[in-house]
Amino acid sequence: MLPHENRSVSTTSTTTDRGQRDKRVGLVISDKGNKTIRVRFDFLVKHPMYGKIYRRSTTLGTHDEKNEAKRGDTVEVVSCRRLSATKCWRLNRIIKRGEILDVAADVGPGPKV
Repeated sequence: MLPHENRSVSTTSTTTDRGQRDKRVGLVISDKGNKTIRVRFDFLVKHPMYGKIYRRSTTLGTHDEKNEAKRGDTVEVVSCRRLSATKCWRLNRIIKRGEILDVAADVGPGPKV
């Protein structure tokens, strides 16, 4: 008998066995994919030498099972197992509905003809 065969294995699992899931709050910047949204997280970083504080951001692919989050929404996401090459986060809840941003209005008028 091998040493690992003597151990009794518990077949019951609870959410506490998995530990705390990492949660983040961010802004939906794209909802074009099916069951996929892109969420941007902003954070402040202090420069190691000069001490200036500047803003950084990262964009994470997030799984949205019901396609309920839209562009401009503030959402809470939690980490989960890897779902694809770019997705390892899952939508937990929508904190605040945002107004849909018009891309054409941001670009401005086209060239004069």
